[in-house]
Formats: sequence, C-alpha cells, structure tokens
Amino acid sequence: MAMRSVNPRKGQAGLHWLKDHAWPLWLELGVDWERRAFLEHIDLETLDCRATFRRLRVAARQTYVFAKAATYGVPRAAEAVALGLEFLSGPARLADGGYAWRFDLDNGPIDMTRDLYDHAFVLLAFASAAEVVGRDRLRPQALTLHRYIAENFRHPQGGYENSVPPALPRQQNPHMHLLEALLAAHEAFGDAAFFDGAAELAELLVRRLFQAREGALPECFDEALTPRREAGRFRLEPGHHYEWVWLLDRYAAAAAIRRAVAPELAAASDALHKFADRHGVSPAFGLVMNGTWSDGAIEDGGFRLWPQTERLKVAARREDSERFTAALHALERHLVGVRPGLWIERFDVAGQAVPGPAPATSLYHLTAALTDGAVMALGT
Repeated sequence: MAMRSVNPRKGQAGLHWLKDHAWPLWLELGVDWERRAFLEHIDLETLDCRATFRRLRVAARQTYVFAKAATYGVPRAAEAVALGLEFLSGPARLADGGYAWRFDLDNGPIDMTRDLYDHAFVLLAFASAAEVVGRDRLRPQALTLHRYIAENFRHPQGGYENSVPPALPRQQNPHMHLLEALLAAHEAFGDAAFFDGAAELAELLVRRLFQAREGALPECFDEALTPRREAGRFRLEPGHHYEWVWLLDRYAAAAAIRRAVAPELAAASDALHKFADRHGVSPAFGLVMNGTWSDGAIEDGGFRLWPQTERLKVAARREDSERFTAALHALERHLVGVRPGLWIERFDVAGQAVPGPAPATSLYHLTAALTDGAVMALGT
C-alpha cells in the first residue's frame, strides 16, 4: 500500500545521510581491515577508537548495516559484509555451535558467555547478508543457529534464558530481538521454522510479558516471568515499547497471510504505542526519554539516540505523517553539530549533549530506521 500521508522527501533525506555520509565514514574509519574486525566506536573529535575489546554484538550489527549499504551500491560495503561473516564463522564461533561474547583486539575470545541478545543479532546478520552473498550460502547457518538457540536457551517456565550460563533478572529485550531476527530470517529464507518461532514469541508477549492492567511492558522479570516491581510499579523503557510495536505490526502482516491474527495482539500493540506516546515523550524537548515507571512517572529523564529511531520506525510503518515529522525532528537533534555520519549519542535531562563517542551499535538503529522510513515513505 502506498503511503500518501508521509512526505517522501523527509524519508529520502535520512537515506541520503546514510548513503552519502554515515555508511562511507564507518567503512573508512569503523572497520579494522587489517585485523579483520569492526571497531566499537568513533570519537567525535579524534575519529579514533580507544576500546580495548571487541563484542559479538558489534560484529553482527555491523554485518547487518553494511548488508543494507551494499544493497544501495555503497563502495566496499559488500567487502565489509564478507569480513563480518568471516568473523562470525571464525573467531566468534565456539565448538558447541554457539558464539563467544567478547574478544581481544586480535579477535581471540576472552569471554565465552553465550548471550541470547547477541545470538539473535547473529541470526539477523545471516538474514540480512543473504541478499548480498546468496541465500543458499547462509540458510544452513541460519537454521543451525535457530536450532542451537531452541536447544540451549529455552527456559522451562516459558520463553528463553538471557544467557548460558543463566543470569537473573530475566529480560524482555532478548526476546524482542529474537523476534526481529526470526522475522528477518523468514523473509530471507522462507522456512516455516523461523515463522513458527516468531509466532511463539508474539504469543509470549501477549500472554506473559505484556501487562494489560498498566498497558505497558516491564523490562525485568523473575524466574517465572513475573514482573519485578518496586512499590507496586515496574520500570520500562518507552523505546522498547515502540520497538515491539514495529515488530508486532510486521509479524501481523506476515501472519495474516498464513493464519488468523489474535485480536489481543493488536490490542497489546496499540496499548504499548499509546503508553509510549503519552508517558515516554518529553513535553519540553519532544524526545523519547530513556525510562519511566508503569504509573507514568519518570525513571530516567535523559535521552539516548536509539529510542528516537524506534519511534520513527513505528510512525513510518503506521503511515502517520504528524508522528513521523515529530519523530524525525527528534532524531535530527542527535545529528546536528557533529561531523556528518556521526551523532550525539546522549542528551541529559536538561537537553545538553553528554560527551562521548558515537558507538557502532547505534548505526544499526539508524540504518533500520532511515531505510525503513524511506522505503515506507515511497510506498515500495
């Protein structure tokens, strides 16, 4: 369906920022071509990286980012995808089929914790890279990883462990990104196993994680997936509300082709959207705040970059011109006053920039938001 309510020029402006500035800059300065890995961040002033470690999350997310860039013909992007896949199939992969969590600067594993959040991003990397290197090459790896997650991370009381070895509190966030990865894998490879896994997670959200009384989603749970509360209320992140809405809308669109979609899913999605809009956006700055309580009180009134991108994705997908414009203006605040292709990662509660580098992990959020927004604005 063509989007008539969102201005295509606004969507295209973000895409041009990626193509002309961000992707080329990070390909030049954010890739350790010699040691075959990705850098953790770029300093806004010196343009260097002082990190003494590497993370699986960065390797997987940057593979996704440059796979997107390659589809737009950005020079060297396909080479970066090959580098990322090389890292994931080489230094990162453990003998048991999982993936290490952290590495030294020579790419040697230094922490063998298997983290579900990061494993989800490896699956997303495989799905995204399929368009660049070929579906047949990556489908076996994606299916193997899906089986590994199902066999090693499942929790006996529902959902998945955060990690192997297990850690508490249990969190909604790894489940959310696993849903994202499974939807992408189903789109890329077509296997029913990926869709069935996504359907299970959508059901988990509606039946167990989402709290209908508050119309909100807690960040943390106990062993039995009971929300962790303080004085009767729980902490949440509005950015994750937007992210779940975007994913549930994607799931509903895919599910409508295969099966009936439970009305409870749309009700939960709309409630999450409503809560985030009502309690999560600062009236003073128009930016999505980092954290609130389930009663609407502010828990963390600062502003990170990524919640702004998630709000934009929902507005684009739901064809809402007013919300799209507001979300785009909020995101633009993070992009001004710095070298094109970089960004201000954080603002404090007073709206002042917090010193710090641009982390590589945030380029994933920007890439997803600005490509999805541009595509939806053009109705393609």
